[in-house]
Amino acid sequence: MSSSAPHPDMPDMIRSFGYHKFFCRVMTVLLLCLVAAACASSEEEAYVELPVAALYNDASDALESRKFGGAAALYEEVERQHPYSVWATKAQIMAAYARYQGNDYDAAIAALDRFIHLHPAHRDVPYAYYLKGLSYYEQIVDVSRDQEMTLLAQSNLHMLITRYPLSIYASDAKVKIDLTNDHLAGKEMNIGRYYLRQGHYLAAINRFKRVVGTYGTTSHVPESLHRLTEAYLALGLREESKKTAAVLGYNFSDSEWYVDSYELVENRLGRPASETEPWYQFW
Repeated sequence: MSSSAPHPDMPDMIRSFGYHKFFCRVMTVLLLCLVAAACASSEEEAYVELPVAALYNDASDALESRKFGGAAALYEEVERQHPYSVWATKAQIMAAYARYQGNDYDAAIAALDRFIHLHPAHRDVPYAYYLKGLSYYEQIVDVSRDQEMTLLAQSNLHMLITRYPLSIYASDAKVKIDLTNDHLAGKEMNIGRYYLRQGHYLAAINRFKRVVGTYGTTSHVPESLHRLTEAYLALGLREESKKTAAVLGYNFSDSEWYVDSYELVENRLGRPASETEPWYQFW
C-alpha cells in the first residue's frame, strides 16, 4: 500500500503542536497549585482550635437546646482537638448520649462500643452498657415483626446486670428486661394463635408451652394456659385439657381466662358455683 506524501509544513506544525502541549501542561500544573492552595487556605480558615472548656460548654449548650446533632458533633470535636484531655473521655460518652437523644441509634451504639473498648475500666462503662441497651430497646417493633432488637436489648441489659449488679442502672435494666420478656412472650402467643386458627394444634401447643416454660412470669401466661386447653380439646386429649385448666384455675382464679376454660371444659356458662371450692378441685 502506497503512503501519501508528507505535508510540506509538517515539521513546523509538529513544532507548533509541541509548544502548545507544553503550554497547556504548565497552565494545568499552575491551576492545580492554585486550587490546592485555595483549599488549604479554606481548611485553615475552617479549622480553628478552641479551648477545651469552651468547646465542651458549647456542646452542652447545644444539648440543652435539644440540638442533638450539633451537640454530638461538638462533643466529637472535643476529642478530635484535645484527644489527651480529661474532657475527651467524657465527651465520648456525651456524644453517644446526644446521638441517642437524636434517635440516631446506630451512631450511638457505634460510639458506645468504641467507648467500652477504649475504656473498659472507666466508671461510666455501666452507663455505656445501659445506654446501649436502651438504644436497642427504643427500636423494638410490634410482635408481628422480627424481634432482633428485642433480643439485642435484652442481651445488653443482661450484660449490665451480670457485670455491674450494684450499678444504679441495674434496677431499671431489670424492669426493661421484664418488659422485653413480655414482648417476646407476646410474639410466641401471636404465632401460637395463628397455628391454632389454622388447625395446626401441635405447633400451637409448642408455642404456648414455651410461653409457660420460658416466660412464666409474664402477663401472657393465663391466656397461654387457656389456649393450651383449647388445643388439647381439639386433639381429643380431654385429660390433658383438664390438667391444664386446673393449673390455670389454681394460679389465676380471678382471670377471665379461668372462666373461659371452665366454660370450655365443663361445657357450661358462668363461673363455678362456689368460689371457696373451685371447680378444678373436683377432677
